[in-house]
Amino acid sequence: MTFMISTLDFSKRDGFVIVVTQDAHTGAVLMVAQADREAIERTIATGEMHYHSRTRGLWHKGATSGNVQRVVSLTADCDGDTMLARVNPAGPACHTGARTCFGTSDSEDATRDVLDRLDSVIAERAATAGETDGSYTRRLLADRNLRLKKLGEECAELVTACADGNRESAIAEGADLIYHAMVALRSVGASLRDVSIELTRRERKV
Repeated sequence: MTFMISTLDFSKRDGFVIVVTQDAHTGAVLMVAQADREAIERTIATGEMHYHSRTRGLWHKGATSGNVQRVVSLTADCDGDTMLARVNPAGPACHTGARTCFGTSDSEDATRDVLDRLDSVIAERAATAGETDGSYTRRLLADRNLRLKKLGEECAELVTACADGNRESAIAEGADLIYHAMVALRSVGASLRDVSIELTRRERKV
């Protein structure tokens, strides 16, 4: 990542700058936070957003939840006291579970795509993989052979449903396949967002 910290002026806000974090794919503003020099340095070094919290100090976004924000670009404003961070988020930005901090969790849940919500749940299960609460998703994430076996089974069942011309069965099997594919992606550190970005890249190429 190419970004010069020297373009930022930390003196105006007692050692901090304002960070406006934007979804690089949709353009939605996800959150606004502050960062000091150390947080910016960690962001550049790791490629994932770090902020400074009044209560926890240096804060790696998503370190515990799995909802990390992978940096696409960093840009300082004309005064150097605010930075725009364009990111690819792995999950919700807000502590309420909403995609962004601008709106209530209820309204976000009503409008967010169901696949985004599912991806967020899978990310949360992956981040708390050590818990034993009977979660089927955690079981899949912990067992590579079971995970791949189920992925193959669901794919075969969708093929069969399509070959039979059974619309209802194809829809159900398609839903099962998408879920198991998303779990498999998460197991290798990928997400639905990564797939969306790849599809967008291909669309633009075409």
